Amino acid sequence: GNVVAIKPSENAPRCGGHVTERLSAALPEGVVTLVRGGALTGEALVSRPEVDMVAMTGSSATGRKILEACAPGLKRAVLELGGKDPMIVFADSDLKKAVRDCVRYSLWNSGQVCCAIERVYVEHAVVEDFKQDVVKLVEKKYGGKKGTRQEIARLVNLAQKEKVADQVELAIRHGAEVLWRESEDATREREESYYPITVLSDCTQSMGIMQEETFGPVICISSFNGSEEEAVRLANDSHYALTAYVYSKDFYKANRVARSLKAGQVGINCYSIVNANAECPWVGHKFSGYGCHSGLEGYRQFSSPKSLVQQ
Repeated sequence: GNVVAIKPSENAPRCGGHVTERLSAALPEGVVTLVRGGALTGEALVSRPEVDMVAMTGSSATGRKILEACAPGLKRAVLELGGKDPMIVFADSDLKKAVRDCVRYSLWNSGQVCCAIERVYVEHAVVEDFKQDVVKLVEKKYGGKKGTRQEIARLVNLAQKEKVADQVELAIRHGAEVLWRESEDATREREESYYPITVLSDCTQSMGIMQEETFGPVICISSFNGSEEEAVRLANDSHYALTAYVYSKDFYKANRVARSLKAGQVGINCYSIVNANAECPWVGHKFSGYGCHSGLEGYRQFSSPKSLVQQ
């Protein structure tokens, strides 16, 4: 008996609109309704008395506003919010796979993915090899002439580009080293909101780029002393806790670390969202979410249980 109104992000309305229209065509009339608009439209939709529950994917700041709007009516909410997802690479990991996954899932969709790898902690013994291999792979995939680069498109708008640029430049001023950056010639003909692929090293915890969500095509590499305790401490040092990734050939060590991480989903030697099955709930801890969706636990969030007791 649930009916749904879907408001796609005003920053990317056509993608969500297309999906909603296809769903509407396959379902009875009125089951799924498309609502277009910006923040004011979202506020009006959330405050409608006919709305019993709100599910939203977006920033932590927007999530707080939605919870405030739901409070007067005690409406249920499921919120998937921001992330600053860490990747831990131990010296005993399959370094080639770790490098490949680091590059692929830091830059996937230009880094505009809630569970993108945004912090990379590599054991000190192998960090130099790791950095060299990351640069080689990025150069191979994205450093060619026009038409040879893959997967990287513009950011959603100019404001997002400016946010990424500010984070990167501030990190550089505070000591981060630029290992690789897409050349100006390669980016000149791109759209105005395109941000060049950038690989940074020597990123410290105090830098904003290691604390605030970036949501852009940037790889941030740091090192740690190799201990499980240090890896967990660094990874958990964030307001966000959506996903995390642990790479090690030692099954027991990887699982110990994974169980100690504050995250809704942890990938061990893999990128979790790609390898998880349909039974896994999608959960954000801390500033990364409220409630969950997907999996049986998630699906149950969208209905109210009722008990019928008869004597």
